[in-house]
Amino acid sequence: MALISSKGIYGLNAMYELLKHDNNIPLRASQIASRADIPLNYLEQLLGKLKKAGLVESIRGVNGGFLLAKSPNDICIKDIIIALEGDIRVVDDKSNNHILNLFFDDIGNEILTMLSLSLVDFKKYQDRYNASLHYNI
Repeated sequence: MALISSKGIYGLNAMYELLKHDNNIPLRASQIASRADIPLNYLEQLLGKLKKAGLVESIRGVNGGFLLAKSPNDICIKDIIIALEGDIRVVDDKSNNHILNLFFDDIGNEILTMLSLSLVDFKKYQDRYNASLHYNI
């Protein structure tokens, strides 16, 4: 089983779209769905979970939509994953082998370190992606 399912991937995509939007004008769910290629009904469920976790806020009305509930620096990737997927675990059960348990604990710690990046750190990945697109003929 994957550590991050399609639920987590779609949720991260939605949060990335809100990050890229980068202003105080809310994005409608339909806009996020279109930009991130997420089925609208599924996105609405995810946005509900993200709102409940305090990661997004919704604005009602004609000009309503969704905004990040806090600064992108204050939103960790793990917070998004936990809100959507539940607890982050490498294995479901401990092994009878103590060496393997130490190994699994180390893997879990490494994963948590990566997932402790903030949402704004996605901009570094955007820069890395942009740099990979440059080529010479």
